[in-house]
Amino acid sequence: MKRIPRLGLILVLIFANIGCDQITKKMAREQIKEYETIEVIGEYLILTKTENTGAFLGMGSNFPPIVRTLLLLVLPILVMIGVFIYLLRTKELSQINVVGLSFIVGGGIGNLYDRILYGSVTDMVFIDLQFAHTGIFNLADVSVMVGTGLIILDQFVLNRNSKKTEKGSA
Repeated sequence: MKRIPRLGLILVLIFANIGCDQITKKMAREQIKEYETIEVIGEYLILTKTENTGAFLGMGSNFPPIVRTLLLLVLPILVMIGVFIYLLRTKELSQINVVGLSFIVGGGIGNLYDRILYGSVTDMVFIDLQFAHTGIFNLADVSVMVGTGLIILDQFVLNRNSKKTEKGSA
């Protein structure tokens, strides 16, 4: 089976993450009233729309506008550009790391797009498992978390197994 060219994989993953995020946010903006509660799976999975002017769980929403602009727009744009360049230039990355970093860039751009266009990020998903629950989040947040999880998996689980193999053959 032929492998997808690396650049193609990166671009498809980034745009797919942005696209899925923006489609769900558009649907939430158009079909869910602010703070309306829609039970999807009982009280375990709930849709409720909020506009987040801060970062994770609203942190930074009370910062002065210039500080909020620097921390929530300028810095993330620079980080996304840096990670994208790193993805393109670093050929030694495993395919799992390429996928993980592409998910992070796609999710980051999805939330940056909202901040630039709307001045806030639309969040709409809440999970409550009784013993643990999330804040309200969106698919861009899921992309960043999945990407981070893949990188951690590769670094600590898959790399450990390859190191054991190398030691056994030495």
